[in-house]
Amino acid sequence: MQESLWHKDESVPLVDHTVGSLLAARAGEHADAPALVGNAYRDGSQRRLTYGELYAEARQVARALLRLAEPGEFVALWAQNIVEWPIIQYGAALAGVYLVALNPVLRKNDLSYALNHSESVVLVHADRSREYDMASVVASVRDECPKLRHVISLSDWDSWLDSGDEHEPLSDCDTDSPVMLQYTSGTTGKPKGVLLRHRSLVNVAKLTMDTAEVQPGAVTVNPLPMFHTAACVIGTLGPLWLGGCEILIERFEPSAVLDVLRTERADVLFYVPTVLGSLIETAKKTGEPAPRLTTVMGGAAKVPRPMIEAAETLFGASVHNLFGQTELAPVLTMTRRGDTRDDQVNTVGRPLPQVDCKIIDPATGQIQPLGVRGEICARGYQQLVEYLHDPDATARTVDAEGWVHTGDLGSMDERGMITLGGRIKDLIIRGGENIAPAEIEACLLNHEAVAEVSVIAVPDDKWGETVGAIVRLRDRPRPGLRDELDAVCRARLAAYKIPQHWLFADELPTTPTGKVQKFKLVDAVMRGALTQLP
Repeated sequence: MQESLWHKDESVPLVDHTVGSLLAARAGEHADAPALVGNAYRDGSQRRLTYGELYAEARQVARALLRLAEPGEFVALWAQNIVEWPIIQYGAALAGVYLVALNPVLRKNDLSYALNHSESVVLVHADRSREYDMASVVASVRDECPKLRHVISLSDWDSWLDSGDEHEPLSDCDTDSPVMLQYTSGTTGKPKGVLLRHRSLVNVAKLTMDTAEVQPGAVTVNPLPMFHTAACVIGTLGPLWLGGCEILIERFEPSAVLDVLRTERADVLFYVPTVLGSLIETAKKTGEPAPRLTTVMGGAAKVPRPMIEAAETLFGASVHNLFGQTELAPVLTMTRRGDTRDDQVNTVGRPLPQVDCKIIDPATGQIQPLGVRGEICARGYQQLVEYLHDPDATARTVDAEGWVHTGDLGSMDERGMITLGGRIKDLIIRGGENIAPAEIEACLLNHEAVAEVSVIAVPDDKWGETVGAIVRLRDRPRPGLRDELDAVCRARLAAYKIPQHWLFADELPTTPTGKVQKFKLVDAVMRGALTQLP
């Protein structure tokens, strides 16, 4: 292996299931086994459903939906992490409609855009999430959405379930049929609608669980936002594949989640680094024995060495770092049990089975030699159907040979291990030199004072762009810290890569899945809204 090309591992088979047929199979095999635990929308009470109960209620949802929509139409779901969310997800799959997963914090303009862009004919919504009056927002946008025929409040859950015809036949779609529309997180601006198929979601969930060696019947805790693929695919369909139980967390509060991990005797925790970091800090402060887990898996940002070591020590778990994107449903690579600590910290592991992967020169399209950074491309079962109503964007992302161009930079070694190098669009071009922010961020995370860091391009009259580093500190800034960080960089990086701008922020703006929104940081720097490091 001399070039950065990974040929798919075909030793692990794909499965031929839709989301609905997999649920039906598990209900037939494990009717009385626990399947789902979560808070009901109406009164916040906890509901615990077996596979038999979950399948029965999902079929009620399917038949209620089929009174309002035809198979192949779009149905939007706008709600927080409540137990009804995965039930509706399963019901939509059984009905053959395409679920549009919406962020519960969307404001009026964004909600209107998503409903119109997707041409949703039904909206199922919560009336309120925390202090947010979602019902009023729905009322204000309804007249702006000409395709929207029906609006269903989750306050009417019981009566809506009873509205379906129990004799209505359910859709018999195939595994290549679309099942879900996901809007990209928006780290660069306007979201695109990513259409995903049954086959992709089921097999990504299966292969992620199998690669992590999670055992059948595992109890999994899912605190991630359900409108994102990490939660509704890995966090929901993952335990479904295993015949396990999903514990859905409505609101993330570290002490409460630690209690859930203990009382439910959980095996698996899904995380983004901010979630995992908060749980570790809280567990250390309480003085109580930390819950024991077998597996901790997640991603969205680089996981520092101390966090991985603390998770393994406190929870006794194997930590798996996942990499992917919505367009890949959403996992491409992951670290395995037995990987070295350096591989856990510095790489995102090897590709999942049944997927080809390569690193190319973004300018020429040629495959890069091993160890040379380029654009990560993938081809396999998990890739998107299309960007809805955007054939040009689809053609730019999926080439004529079926390769998905991720827009992420990385390099590959002889084992197929991928080391990330940031986003192509994040590249800083200083006087003609290309600088990858991820390299500088990885360097700065080695300093004990740095909790998080984001490196951005700052416009400059002389150089075109210069390097700016925005850090979130573990403690208050102290005199001389800027010089310390500068010295860390100078010891490891070429001179042209050293940040010229050093600023700190109490929080870095992120998407709900933990990805830093660099365009917001650039705007804050240009407005002078951030404070210089001393």
